[in-house]
Amino acid sequence: MITKPDKNKLRQKRHNRVRNKISGTAECPRLNVFRSNTNIYAQLIDDVAGVTLASASSKDSAIEKGTKVEQSTAVGKLIAERAVAKGYKAVVFDRGGYLYHGRVKALADGARENGLEF
Repeated sequence: MITKPDKNKLRQKRHNRVRNKISGTAECPRLNVFRSNTNIYAQLIDDVAGVTLASASSKDSAIEKGTKVEQSTAVGKLIAERAVAKGYKAVVFDRGGYLYHGRVKALADGARENGLEF
């Protein structure tokens, strides 16, 4: 019997390849994206200290209901506002093994619109 490849395991392999090349610091944290079927989450991470500096998700009360792409754009704007409020302008974008398309791209565009540079 032929089994289908597990999409999440393949995504995690891609994510590990990317993570070998990029890392977040206190001056330039990593903007990580996780996308589930229903929600999207973003975190600013300092990998040197191993701490999360800021986070936002489509579950936050500040995010209004709408399409998933609209919610992703709003999450990008929210994480950018929280990052700029804490004094972070430049970040390293970590797409988490997902294609830079659709909701991931919308989150990145929303973050760029509100002042994050990557």
